[in-house]
Amino acid sequence: MAIPDALARLANLHPASMDLSLDRLRRLLTALGNPQDRLPSTIHIAGTNGKGSSAAFLKAMCEAAGERVHVYTSPHLVRFNERIVLAGKEVEDARLLAALERVEAANAGQPLTFFEATTAAAFILFSETPADRLILEVGLGGRLDATNVVENPAVTLITPVSYDHQAYLGDTLEKIAGEKAGIIKRGVPCVVGPQDDDARMAIERAAFRAGAVITLHDRDYRAYVEHDRLVYEEENLVWDLPLPGLIGSHQIANAAGAIAVARQLGLSEEAVRTGLPHARWPARMQRLVDGPLADIARAGGAELWLDGGHNPAAGEVLAQVMGELESREERTLVLICGFSAGRDASAFLKPFAGLAALVITVSGFAAREGAMSAQDAAEAARKAGHLVQTSAGLSEAVHDACHLVERPRVMICGSLYLAGHALSLGGEAPLVTPG
Repeated sequence: MAIPDALARLANLHPASMDLSLDRLRRLLTALGNPQDRLPSTIHIAGTNGKGSSAAFLKAMCEAAGERVHVYTSPHLVRFNERIVLAGKEVEDARLLAALERVEAANAGQPLTFFEATTAAAFILFSETPADRLILEVGLGGRLDATNVVENPAVTLITPVSYDHQAYLGDTLEKIAGEKAGIIKRGVPCVVGPQDDDARMAIERAAFRAGAVITLHDRDYRAYVEHDRLVYEEENLVWDLPLPGLIGSHQIANAAGAIAVARQLGLSEEAVRTGLPHARWPARMQRLVDGPLADIARAGGAELWLDGGHNPAAGEVLAQVMGELESREERTLVLICGFSAGRDASAFLKPFAGLAALVITVSGFAAREGAMSAQDAAEAARKAGHLVQTSAGLSEAVHDACHLVERPRVMICGSLYLAGHALSLGGEAPLVTPG
């Protein structure tokens, strides 16, 4: 229990789990000897959706080029160690605990958010472990995110921006995109994924102010599928590549942005070609074939899928992907959903109206903000136009789906915490922490 205990102590250093500022972390990093200034060549990624998938593509392509790669992502699904990958492997317990204890000692009980504390620990580990590359994912926003103390990344990437965390980032796409664009640095190239016009213009303004050159999706690069191949294009370049290793048409744009970053880094076409189909990212259109939930589904003749998407834009993308699967093989779609408290469950589920035959809502999983009750989630689903029932838990919900619908396609979705809970049923219990 040493790591959970250390994480719990760090979580108690600040009354709010989110308090966007860089001053507290800079004070701490100074006490630690500024490890953020001794990191490998860094790819800094912000955005609302697609950050994790983009990181997975970049990791696979950099490793195909022979590089040793660190990765920092959040949140985790089952174990906190997932957030910190050192030279291709999840951080070991002993090293993680030692870094957390160094942060705790250097901080000396002063106010500090959980994410600031754990980011400082990650910087210690990244700075003291040899590697060629660091893929650094923003936690929330960008401008005031703890990861934004890195002053000189090699390249930045802004994935699609949509409405999320409005209480912290602003109530318009323009404001949210402006916060995300805070990672743009003077003289550092920035790749920009597909954006609504308001978001794109906010990012362009931020790049102009920073004196950074941006590479825009559909203006400077693009990608599309042709004859079951991925075609990547720039003005004077065309690459014929295998399809991405992550499922769904939305992954074409995520892969394109990652390839554009790889081009900025000077990676070869061969490294991109080799890495692209080998990208893996848990709980992103993941087919579950092992464990007790998969056993229940298999006995009922069902396909079982898992996705951690939880905001309205993710709902639109996931509905599109499920429609694509339906066009390949007809099966009746059943959604098993759980949401963190405060989420707009109705907006997430609205794109599935007319596509899903049934929504089964669950609670009983641990989430940072607390889990929405199954009854409240069911009411939100009804407002979105769905036939709904509730179940006591995931196992019961999968069982119900198989008995109410013949040979269904079952998708567990609505929360990364629910996704972590689903994965944990096949092994270790999920470790839910404030960040």
